[in-house]
Amino acid sequence: MKIVVDAFGGDHSPEEVIKGVSLALNKEQGFSIVLTGKKETIQALMQEYGCDKERVEIVDAPEVITNDDTPTLALRQKTNSSLVKCFDILNASEDAKSMVTAGSTGAALTGAVLMLKRIKGILRPGLAPLLPAIKNKNQVMLIDCGAIADPKPQNLVQFAKMGSAFMKAVAKVENPRVGLLSNGSEDSKGNERNKEAFELLKQADINFLGNLEGRDIISGDYDVVVADGFSGNIALKACEGTALGIFKLIKDGIMKGGLRAKLGYLLLKSVFKQIKTKMDYNDNGGAVLLGLKKIVIKSHGSSKAKSICASILQAKQMVDAKVVEKIEEVIEIESSRQD
Repeated sequence: MKIVVDAFGGDHSPEEVIKGVSLALNKEQGFSIVLTGKKETIQALMQEYGCDKERVEIVDAPEVITNDDTPTLALRQKTNSSLVKCFDILNASEDAKSMVTAGSTGAALTGAVLMLKRIKGILRPGLAPLLPAIKNKNQVMLIDCGAIADPKPQNLVQFAKMGSAFMKAVAKVENPRVGLLSNGSEDSKGNERNKEAFELLKQADINFLGNLEGRDIISGDYDVVVADGFSGNIALKACEGTALGIFKLIKDGIMKGGLRAKLGYLLLKSVFKQIKTKMDYNDNGGAVLLGLKKIVIKSHGSSKAKSICASILQAKQMVDAKVVEKIEEVIEIESSRQD
């Protein structure tokens, strides 16, 4: 199995990307890496960080797509960029099963939709990060968080089915609980799209629990939260910002609280560490773009080595769990029923 990694995607590339690749190769066997980017720079960094050269192939890509570039234009003009080369390799190689990039979200999503093959029957892919769940050890999938800002109700139904298939295959949740993000938990809440999607989800062959509010996303009461890309992205950033804000308030309170606060911190240090680990996106990898023939992981733009490593191992786990095949089965069953 080959995992293609965009060596020049992200705020801290290529150094942190190469570090992350080295960490992943040291942690697990059963896969090799294809790195795309400026070859000489990659070779020097691999030497510096002790990367296993026997399991790494380098594809030279002298150009870089940045966050300042217009996605569609950049994909057309920068055909020798590290990101475009990732898509080219996925299309050309049967052994290349997945890719990881921390680069421009817009370019990554646009490129994946335009350049990679979709699973037959999937209308549009959905971007799906895994978030911590408060009540249990499992995570909750939020789908979509940015791929389609203004989806149709049918898109939301497919998101729910793909998310359920994923949680069964990867998280081993027997009967994933699905909720629809809305402005209230009552059945009558939501805009016209959500109301139509609600009725379709009730008829779908999934464990649909109804509407949920933003405060319930990481409650642990749901395994899959379905949203349009606009609302989902806002919800995701709100969760991230709230977590960071709370940790800052706690830290400031300890620093300003004098000796008693510092002693209290020492007594609760292990608890704080557990909470921080649970809420830290660096441990959770990236967001997967579901609905494609190959696995695409979009890591956070500010990802460092630890997060890149987690994303690579996440990609391997999804291929091993046959996520694409599981989604194909679900969509094929749906199509046969409609016929």
